[in-house]
Amino acid sequence: MQSGPESRRARRSAPFLIALCAAMTLTACSMQRAPTGLRPAGSGPVMETSTPVFLATSRLRVATEGRPFSADRSLALSFARFDVTAPASRQLGQVPVGGHNPQRHFTATYRDVGGRAQLIAEMNAALERLPPQNREIFIFVHGYNNTVSESLFRTAQIVTDFGIRSVPLHYAWPSAGSLPLYVFDRDSAIFARDGLAETIELAAQTKAKAVVLVAHSMGAFAAMEALRTLALRGKSATFKRLGGVVLAAPDIDVDVFDSQLADIGTLPAPFTILVSQRDRAIGLSGFLAGGHPRVGNARDIAPLQRNGITVIDVSQVDGGGHTVFAQSEAMTKLVENSRTARDALVSGNPVLSPAGLAEAVTSSAIALPLTIFLPDGHVSRNEAGQRGR
Repeated sequence: MQSGPESRRARRSAPFLIALCAAMTLTACSMQRAPTGLRPAGSGPVMETSTPVFLATSRLRVATEGRPFSADRSLALSFARFDVTAPASRQLGQVPVGGHNPQRHFTATYRDVGGRAQLIAEMNAALERLPPQNREIFIFVHGYNNTVSESLFRTAQIVTDFGIRSVPLHYAWPSAGSLPLYVFDRDSAIFARDGLAETIELAAQTKAKAVVLVAHSMGAFAAMEALRTLALRGKSATFKRLGGVVLAAPDIDVDVFDSQLADIGTLPAPFTILVSQRDRAIGLSGFLAGGHPRVGNARDIAPLQRNGITVIDVSQVDGGGHTVFAQSEAMTKLVENSRTARDALVSGNPVLSPAGLAEAVTSSAIALPLTIFLPDGHVSRNEAGQRGR
């Protein structure tokens, strides 16, 4: 045990540190954002232009009108359906929130879905209403610092702006919705892995021809943990139902990711990761972790390629920020102009090859400064005014 001046100084500073942590905790709790723009079904008309989104969540269900789920954690999954309306005048990629005016904000009505069997039945009914080629389920997993309404509206924005014709299923894990509560969110992402694994299994039990999993930031950590959970429980056969996995700006330590890969074994295919060297949020996460690199800004791409992963570097696309995958108007236009790019980047395609993705992007009429690292070691670049390999 330490003794002497340093030990005495540490003991004297301990009350100050405890008080500082307590103050930060109180401040963080007071900064938690409440969900906005939600109202129960039947309390107003459903807009003709609304986007239906199914929800599975490990947030705690509460009986508060307009706030159906809290930031508290629940071991039991809850299910709901939301009909989301986006303001007609918004810019592509933007998700204006904070109010209940459908002319200015994203809004939604919601109702409970009674349980697993009802969720599967309702998703099957939604699938039946689609053309056979579009009968897929699109699962989106949000990142750090989201309320349930914010992550729900982001799901609807991606579905709308990228023209996704699949049935959307949003997995909402219990983020605190508060910028200072990063550690709480990290713990919640770990807590939520079982719920996400179950959500993937439920989607796989539907009549969908494929299930596509897209996860952002800390949600990518939860997604990898869910895949790891399925593998360790001997349920890797579920991976055959996955038509594609996309991790956008994954907030995962590179060593932790290697460990997850070792436990998962053979990854679902195709498996794509979007990275950026200009992602400040991932850079801050790395700083908080003592400077250890994160997958979302990885510079050593070769180990990812050797694991059969296609890596798309979006550093030079519209600033290369943390949400460029969803907010970039240029990315949206690329996807709109290329069905193959849409299939690869956001909606998956069971028969898409990485080379096919590269060909679609490099031959697109939309010139974006993308670099695509293929699993076979090849690199494809699409630069403004210049395309080639």
